[in-house]
Amino acid sequence: MRLYLVRHPQPVVAPGLCYGSTDLPALDAGIDSALDTLSGLGLSDLPVYSSPLLRCAALARRLSPAPVFDARLAEMNFGAWEMRSWDDIPRAEVDAWTADLLYYRPGGGESVMDVAARVAAFHDEIRNEGIEQALVICHAGAMRLLASLHLGGSIEEAALRAAQAPHRIAYGELLVLKR
Repeated sequence: MRLYLVRHPQPVVAPGLCYGSTDLPALDAGIDSALDTLSGLGLSDLPVYSSPLLRCAALARRLSPAPVFDARLAEMNFGAWEMRSWDDIPRAEVDAWTADLLYYRPGGGESVMDVAARVAAFHDEIRNEGIEQALVICHAGAMRLLASLHLGGSIEEAALRAAQAPHRIAYGELLVLKR
C-alpha cells in the first residue's frame, strides 16, 4: 500500500495557540500552495480520504469531487487546552503529559493512545479493503502516527515512536509511505 499524506494548509489562527481538534478554516493562500505542490504528481485519480476538520476538508474538496471524510483522521482533542496560549497552560500540566506521553489526557481531552487507536483503525481498514494507493489529507499528529504504523509493531510502539518524533511537518507538506 502506498499512501500520499498531505498536511493541511496553514489554519486561520493566532500563533502560539493550542488548536488540535478546534475546527479552523485554512488560509486560501495555503490551499493554493498545497494544490501547486500536488499538481503534476499524477495523484488525481487516487481515492481521497480526509479529516473532516475545515482546514483539511477545504483542500480535499479541491482535490476530489467525492472525498471520504473520516473523523478518525482528526487531530488530537486537547480538551480545556484548546484555543489557549501554550504559554498559559500550567507547566505542571505540560510536564505531566511529558512524563506520560501515551496515556495522559492533555486538558482532559484525548491521550496519544486514543488518537493512535482511531488512526490505526483507519489504516487497518483501508489496508484490509485492498486499497493500493490513496491520498490522505490530515494533520501532523495523524501523519506521524500513520508513518509509524506503516513501519509495523504494536500500536503502543507506533504511538510512542510518533509521540517522540520531532514535529517537522510543514503545512501542505507531502509525505509518501510505501510498502
